[in-house]
Amino acid sequence: MNVLELANITKKYGEFTAVDDVSLGIEKGAVVSLLGPSGCGKTTTLRVIAGFTSPNRGAVKISGVDVGHLRPYERNVGLVFQDYALFPHMTVAQNVAYGLRYRGTPAADIPGCVRQMLSLVRMESMQLRFPRQLSGGQQQRVALARALATDPQIVLLDEPLSALDAKLRLELRLELKEILRSVGATTIVVTHDQEEALSLGDEIVVMHNGKIVQRGSPTAIYETPADKFVAEFVGRSNWFHGLPRGECQNGVTTYITSGGLEIRTRSRFDPGGSADLCIRPEHIELVEVGAGGGDDDLKYNLLDGVVFDTAPLGADVHVVVELAEKTRLLAIRKNIGKGSRFATGQPVRARFLASDVLVF
Repeated sequence: MNVLELANITKKYGEFTAVDDVSLGIEKGAVVSLLGPSGCGKTTTLRVIAGFTSPNRGAVKISGVDVGHLRPYERNVGLVFQDYALFPHMTVAQNVAYGLRYRGTPAADIPGCVRQMLSLVRMESMQLRFPRQLSGGQQQRVALARALATDPQIVLLDEPLSALDAKLRLELRLELKEILRSVGATTIVVTHDQEEALSLGDEIVVMHNGKIVQRGSPTAIYETPADKFVAEFVGRSNWFHGLPRGECQNGVTTYITSGGLEIRTRSRFDPGGSADLCIRPEHIELVEVGAGGGDDDLKYNLLDGVVFDTAPLGADVHVVVELAEKTRLLAIRKNIGKGSRFATGQPVRARFLASDVLVF
């Protein structure tokens, strides 16, 4: 049985439909990332689950029980707010203990549970501090400990790392994933950050305009996006618009772009329609001009250009290549030393497989 079942949830604000006929089931122990841009309906969906918002239509079931009539504090749900919402007049220990006291946990059991939760998030040495004495990352840990202390059936995380700087976000992302796995919590992470969603979630649910447009593993979402929106939103992409030229040959279709470029694909051939072509920058290899594709050049795309810009970003180097008609292509290469870098203005050939081209 699914721990959570959403059945045909619709929520409107006046004439605006924030959530449009959303159905979703989540199994026990799963960590699901609810991903989408601002205004797509993901936070409204979370609020419906938590009980802060009532849907106009549809049902919310937790462990098979319809909870639509229950208030937020009557649902066995733990919630970590975007701004953490810690009680400023309470110590760390008192914040974690609050839910336990409210739900009638025997007083003798509370200190032990608080110590266990603070140990889990590595905050046991700070239990007497107040929220104002903590960093953003420490407050996030306390908020998580408070949410987990009552042993909720579902944990809801609303943009849990958005208030942190980039380095701390990465560190806590790994820590958060480890904690959720260790307790086996059924979790929904609401985020607009694609890297956060892909790294935290066992499954990704992508929302757009109030609807679920794709659900799948992080690998499936990234490598086989359901439509152009998902391909654009999840990961970096190079886009071209083209018309098929001639007929499909040996499973390969050649498209001519508006800039006159020829791009080969392994897509289903449609002789009558134009298409949007997507190439992920990490699939592009940069080689010397004149280098062929390999044993079978039909498998490859070979586009000549010059290096327009380079940006070393730690482990990767982002190289922008200017092709014909001022068309630009982003390639991502591993930063393995000076010998692997290209100079601005240097002629290069962009090489990538026809099978790596996504067609919409």
